[in-house]
Amino acid sequence: MEKPMQAVLMVAGKSTRTFPLTLTRPKPLLPIMNRPLIYHSLDQLAGLFDEIILITGYRKEMIEARLGNEYRGMKIIYQEQKKQLGTGHALLQAKPHIHDKFVAMNGDDIFARIDLEHILTYEYAVLVKQVQNPALYGVYQVDEKNRVLNLVEKPKEFIGDLANIGCYVLQADFFEELENTALSERGEIEVTSAVYSMAQKRDIYAIPIQGFWLPTGFSWDLLNHQQLLMKDVQSDIKGVIEQGVLLKGPVSVGVNTTIKSGVYIEGPVVIGDNCEIGPNCYLRPYTAIGDNCRIGQSVEIKCSLIMPDCFIQHLSYVGDSIVGQGSRLGAGTITANRRHDGESPRSKIRGVLVDTRRDKMGAILGDGVQTGIHTAIYPGRKIWPNMQTSPGAIVDDDMIPNDFTW
Repeated sequence: MEKPMQAVLMVAGKSTRTFPLTLTRPKPLLPIMNRPLIYHSLDQLAGLFDEIILITGYRKEMIEARLGNEYRGMKIIYQEQKKQLGTGHALLQAKPHIHDKFVAMNGDDIFARIDLEHILTYEYAVLVKQVQNPALYGVYQVDEKNRVLNLVEKPKEFIGDLANIGCYVLQADFFEELENTALSERGEIEVTSAVYSMAQKRDIYAIPIQGFWLPTGFSWDLLNHQQLLMKDVQSDIKGVIEQGVLLKGPVSVGVNTTIKSGVYIEGPVVIGDNCEIGPNCYLRPYTAIGDNCRIGQSVEIKCSLIMPDCFIQHLSYVGDSIVGQGSRLGAGTITANRRHDGESPRSKIRGVLVDTRRDKMGAILGDGVQTGIHTAIYPGRKIWPNMQTSPGAIVDDDMIPNDFTW
């Protein structure tokens, strides 16, 4: 009997860099175009693999409830990583399920199907990407045949530009290498350490990607991914479009959704089921609005991700922003998305400002946020779940509960 082709997706981490969004859900369930991130990843795997082994941990029950035991013909197997002790430790949890050749990958990233097909033609290989800032990555050094010679984490001097991007084709004997791998300086077992060790014993090929690689390290990466993936949106109207509505470009409207008179939508835009939009709204490209949302009169939304069950009241502006599930934005709420000096907006990660590398970046609101009327939010600011602002509030720093601990 032919052995099933298997892929291991490592999705156990808590992901504090995507707080406040991942305070209430695991990162694989963050939405892109109204579908969980992990669905987009699995879509690229469908037809290539028979079994998917998910290494889960943080809020694992939510992933299991959403995915079930099968996705597009692929069997889903769950294996818990009870303590997060590195990528190598996560991969070791899959050992009881592995038969032979398999692919291991970061489950929060989306890899292009074309590259997965290519890497499967090898016995041992890693996907790499040429990058302009190799000091931020683990970098492979290779010979003239692209065989791995060395791997250096975040090199201080230039040694090459082939970055490790977290996708490997391996054999079952790789687990023995992992079990004999010394702990890193962080006290963790790293896949990359075992890859380097194995490369001293057999040929491992570094394969440059031909398609896309969409890593999800920060909340704003969801907006970047959505913009790229929306190029495939097709017009699909299942709801009610009143007279006086103008649709330009591809627009998808869900069941029982009503688009009221005077609404102008520039696609690509995706709107879920049971929504009420308008009247007189302006929805701009690369916007996704989840199920059961109400968008009030004269609201403008641009390049944003609105999760289900939200109510954005009249005369509000939401630009380049993420609005968590069940949030309610009072009338006249404004998310500023551009700095006065024209520099790329920055956002705090554990108290440290990080460059979003976006021309424009608005707000990131956790689930259940409520803003008072005429609230103004500075670019890149975050509001933790279920917090409220007063009428006329100016949010110039992240809003985090006083008793919150990382």
